Amino acid sequence: MHIKKLYLYPRFYYCFLTIIFLFIISFFIPKLYIGIWVVVFIFFTIVLIDYLSLFVSSKNGFLAERIIPKRLSNGDENPIEITLRNNYSFKIFCEIVDEIPYQFQNRNFSIEKTLNKYTSDVIKHTLRPTARGVYNFGKLNIYIGSPLKLVCRRYVFSDDNSISCYPSFIQMKQLELLTFSTSKVPLGFKKIRRIGHTLEFEQIKNYVSGDDIRTINWKSTAKNNQLMVNQYQDETRQSIYLLIDKGRVMQMPFNELNLLDYAINATLALSNIILRKNDKVSVMTYSDKIKTLATLSSEKVQMQKIMEMLYSIDTNFVESDYGRLYATIKHTISHRSLLILFTNFETIEGMHRQLPYLRAMSRNHVLLVVFFENTELKKLTSKRATKTEHIFDKVIAEQFIYDKKLIINELQKFGIHSVLTNPEDLSLNTINKYLEIKARGII
Repeated sequence: MHIKKLYLYPRFYYCFLTIIFLFIISFFIPKLYIGIWVVVFIFFTIVLIDYLSLFVSSKNGFLAERIIPKRLSNGDENPIEITLRNNYSFKIFCEIVDEIPYQFQNRNFSIEKTLNKYTSDVIKHTLRPTARGVYNFGKLNIYIGSPLKLVCRRYVFSDDNSISCYPSFIQMKQLELLTFSTSKVPLGFKKIRRIGHTLEFEQIKNYVSGDDIRTINWKSTAKNNQLMVNQYQDETRQSIYLLIDKGRVMQMPFNELNLLDYAINATLALSNIILRKNDKVSVMTYSDKIKTLATLSSEKVQMQKIMEMLYSIDTNFVESDYGRLYATIKHTISHRSLLILFTNFETIEGMHRQLPYLRAMSRNHVLLVVFFENTELKKLTSKRATKTEHIFDKVIAEQFIYDKKLIINELQKFGIHSVLTNPEDLSLNTINKYLEIKARGII
């Protein structure tokens, strides 16, 4: 029964090889032969003692547990804890081999630890996933050895665990704390921007001088034989639509995450801020097809809906159809809103192909285009050129960087707002731009 749990340390093999070597020497020196058998007897006696101390001396000599979060946060360092408890009456040496999910591509994950008798300890480490989806943890294998370090016993803990990796909710919470802890408003002051009449009906009332004649309710006027008007609530909640490009331009990787996942993480963080600001938010994705992930709402459950829908986003990175995106927006969004479009343009020519659709969207809405800096090109331009080909590489890289600046100027020319950011700062810069647009009353 214990054979499957029994393993041998390298020290055992070294001692065994030494004994074999001594037997070879005894062939030339016969007087050593009897003494070597004494050494063999002592060696195997010590091995037996080591075996009994690990397998017989204590029924539950060692306990361990892997503690993982309910879900993983994509692109962040997620804490993993392993609790250890030594119930042996002597110091033990542990080698912890945890079967972490294959997505991390770490086949030799192990931690060594020493525990004194009757003591406990907690080992903490982190895992950084770079893709949404399901991660499967295997067994927690721990190899225990006594101070003799001749044989060791294998303990197996924790059944197989499956855990889902969601968009970065850790980043979302950090940015929420940062946003609301640094916004200092003087006590007693509250800015309220009244947008005007909306379709939010409040009541029917008698007409008084100054009321908008377009709101006259003719049926109620005829019934009451006097002018009656509809009264509407002034809308303070603004409508924000987050548009995520799932096309091929979002496939480029940075720091092991592709641009699409950066956009998804930013969408989650920004949606949380929008709802905390009492605005209404909707999320749409587009490539060759348009899909509405979350309809426009400011309800508390909207955040959970958005998280679940962002988790399930999948794409084959085909060419994005901006014409279809514009047609969908024109037919589904009837009132002036803020459109935040996450995409990427590498060249000025690529932007010009989509510019007619961007201009058309900006005529009826406030359009904010968010795209990415190529950080690898920036690193290339900062390196010293030592060869002729390096000079050509730097010139080409600087041209691409210059094109990004031209794209910003071209968009500004037509009243389109833009954010050019490196992927790591996408969420923070987009939130800051949203707060700026909201504070300036542009919507």
